[in-house]
Amino acid sequence: MKIKFCGAARVVTGSSHLVELDNGFKILLDCGLYQGGDKEMADFNRNWYFEPSEIDVMILSHAHIDHSGRVPKLYKDGFRQNIHCTHATKSLCAIMLRDSAKIQQSDAAYATKLAKRRDKSARKVEPLYESQHAYAVMNQFVGHGYDKWFRINKEVEVMFKDSGHILGSASVTLRIRENGDTKILAFTGDIGRPNRPILRDPQPMPEADYVICESTYGNRLHEEAPAESDRFLKIIQEACVEKRGKLIIPAFSVGRTQEIVYMLDRMETEELLPPIDVYVDSPLAVNATVVFGTHPECYDEDLHDYLLIDDNPFGFNKLKYINSVEESKQLNKSKKPCIIISAAGMMNAGRIQHHLYNNIESPKNTILVVGYCSPYTVGGDIIAGKKAVRLFGEYKQVLANVEIMDSFSAHGDRDEMREFLANQRKRCRNLFLVHGEYESQKKFAEKLEKDGFRDVDIPELGQTHILGWD
Repeated sequence: MKIKFCGAARVVTGSSHLVELDNGFKILLDCGLYQGGDKEMADFNRNWYFEPSEIDVMILSHAHIDHSGRVPKLYKDGFRQNIHCTHATKSLCAIMLRDSAKIQQSDAAYATKLAKRRDKSARKVEPLYESQHAYAVMNQFVGHGYDKWFRINKEVEVMFKDSGHILGSASVTLRIRENGDTKILAFTGDIGRPNRPILRDPQPMPEADYVICESTYGNRLHEEAPAESDRFLKIIQEACVEKRGKLIIPAFSVGRTQEIVYMLDRMETEELLPPIDVYVDSPLAVNATVVFGTHPECYDEDLHDYLLIDDNPFGFNKLKYINSVEESKQLNKSKKPCIIISAAGMMNAGRIQHHLYNNIESPKNTILVVGYCSPYTVGGDIIAGKKAVRLFGEYKQVLANVEIMDSFSAHGDRDEMREFLANQRKRCRNLFLVHGEYESQKKFAEKLEKDGFRDVDIPELGQTHILGWD
């Protein structure tokens, strides 16, 4: 058996790993978009490290676009087999992949316009895929519950365990019988955090012989959660009440937005939230919030208890969800203090760029960063403290106040990931670190080796590892 690392190798985003059994059966774990501006990765999303039509089955850990975003292209390029995931992941992909297709088409049209402006004979830029591919590939999805083995062929069974990262997220465990022996291969997907709102805590995977593990925050610890709500409320008070400005929160449409809204809802219920308007300006977030409401099987006990006093944890009087472009534009014309939650979380696309463009040069306003931002993105530049960022071809001075609360992150930090992996130390022969920046991965590998893991590897993109079977 061998593993080929086809994405998210020494970078964050673009998750994709190919497992090939000795009999040639090919299992693809995730098929995500690379999101970032690294020139070395410029052609990644258009190319494959395998032949799509030869994949026998795909297993999807969760719906985030850096894990699912190339699935329609996989279909477009010849893949026609089943895609196994949790029920909630299937529901989210139904809206997220359509949204991604629209973005691909819009980006291609814009790139064509720029190319034609430079050279009238320039060829049309083709999108990675179109809406028709996003619709068609949903017929390949097969939903499953957590904690039950299901069979994908005679040799392989699969189990999903709740990873507590976003709605429907799962670790993937493969029980593989080959050459008269049975071995366990586990893929963490993205590891969530314990004691976070809405979702259950991450559940440990069955003990495995080989583990593919994410490492986004492999060299960092998050700030403590108990003070999180107090600090969030203080930032709101300073930004919107004292400075009479806008608090702009770039947030992923799925997961982060709902968590922030839920926290604001609880503040409103407890009469702590100042009387200011709150806007969720992301059509995808609006649709995703509806999906959240249809999957209570993913909720933690606290949210189930809260539902007894508030039957809508994602809505309150001062909150408005925005769909139309015109309403979004009006927010930038308004001078009233408010909170604007908008996508994309890394600030590399979407309506958030318009809000930054119109508000980043005013010291009255505040930008609150609540999650990981890859290098080479606008969010990465802002976190790095750059004095100006490029938006719509112009450099804008960063004069707004910038606050960072990485406790909102849906990714486990270094010690939370170590705790998640604790039950793997005795059996695991080989642990592969993916989905992380290389310098962070090296530090994380050192910690894991001190924890007792034997072989900890950091594979390069396109690298293949042959797994010993005896």
